[in-house]
Amino acid sequence: MSSYLSASWIYPVSSAPLKNGVIAVSADGTISAILTAEQAHSQQLTGITHYEGVIVPGFINTHCHLELSHLAGKIPEHTGLSGFVQHVMQQREADAGSITGAMVTADAEMYDNGIVAIGDISNQLISREVKKNSRIYYHTFVEAMGFNPIRATEIIDKAKAIRDSFAPLKATVVPHAPYSVSEGLFAEISHESGAAEESMTIHNQETADENAFFETKTGHFLKLYEYLDLDISFFTAIGKTSLQTYLPLMPALPRTLLVHNTFTSEADIRFALSTHQHLFWCLCPNANLYIENRLPDVMLMMNQELTITLGTDSLASNHQLSILAEMYTLQHHLDIPFEILLRWATLNGATFLGLEKLFGTLQPGRKPGIILIEFLNHGEEDKNPRIDNNTRIKRLF
Repeated sequence: MSSYLSASWIYPVSSAPLKNGVIAVSADGTISAILTAEQAHSQQLTGITHYEGVIVPGFINTHCHLELSHLAGKIPEHTGLSGFVQHVMQQREADAGSITGAMVTADAEMYDNGIVAIGDISNQLISREVKKNSRIYYHTFVEAMGFNPIRATEIIDKAKAIRDSFAPLKATVVPHAPYSVSEGLFAEISHESGAAEESMTIHNQETADENAFFETKTGHFLKLYEYLDLDISFFTAIGKTSLQTYLPLMPALPRTLLVHNTFTSEADIRFALSTHQHLFWCLCPNANLYIENRLPDVMLMMNQELTITLGTDSLASNHQLSILAEMYTLQHHLDIPFEILLRWATLNGATFLGLEKLFGTLQPGRKPGIILIEFLNHGEEDKNPRIDNNTRIKRLF
């Protein structure tokens, strides 16, 4: 038997918003029909539950680090990326019970915040059982990292073992970041994860020092390598930005997500688009402000018509795990329309993960999660509402 849900506006994402539209949904959350107000009236439907607010599909968090959840509140803000990395390395070790408990709490928080699918970064296996028991779909990206080329085989073997141990959950071996992956390791990763139907991801240009390292072998990464006691005498800068150096080493066939992009230029974007045909660009604005106190050039990315997704990063670099909070930050700082932000938060992320036939839109036959966003300071006539501190999420299915 179907339930009938209505709201001030329904945003299917794949089609135009419906004022006072109606969704017919079965007990397990599968949508059987999307109706206009006129269609619902003509069919003389009864038992319709009407909400003030907008109904949208569940959110897709394309970049998270669930296994760092126990670091919530432990790392100071505005350290810069190299300082942040050092803090994580110094504090990430904890007893398994504390780490697992923090992950369970974070997973429940994301579910309550309307998130239905996550692209999650892992360096170890500890998150497997939490993910296996979660009501959220997880695609785990197992990071391989090692800047010394002589260790590439050892590192890829370890990453493959972790990936295989996540079964039956979806997992893929991916590079961590340009400054932590050797050319040989990129080749190994491409061999493992280079299929056309695959999804890959990499941290990209999160700090100005990343570009400085690849252009001139200068900047704070030199201190980070010194802190890690890594000999990088083999590395020679070739005068190109980080993105222009590493992207040709990535396989061209998979859907590839570049994460952060805080210091990505127009020249970088042009190069990327000419090099790789299946790029997605993830924004984690609250983490960018937490670490570098700077946002990417989002308007440039919009003008270039890039396919943008949203992520939360981790509780080590964010005060909450909420895609709505990321949307709020972008709207507050850059005045981006709600309907555009919603596509970034839903369909674009689902497409990157290869889940667009399951999640990301409200369509008959799908079970995408049904979320109510309550705009307490806006009326029913507002088709393009503004998110503020009073905006609330309510999970309907």
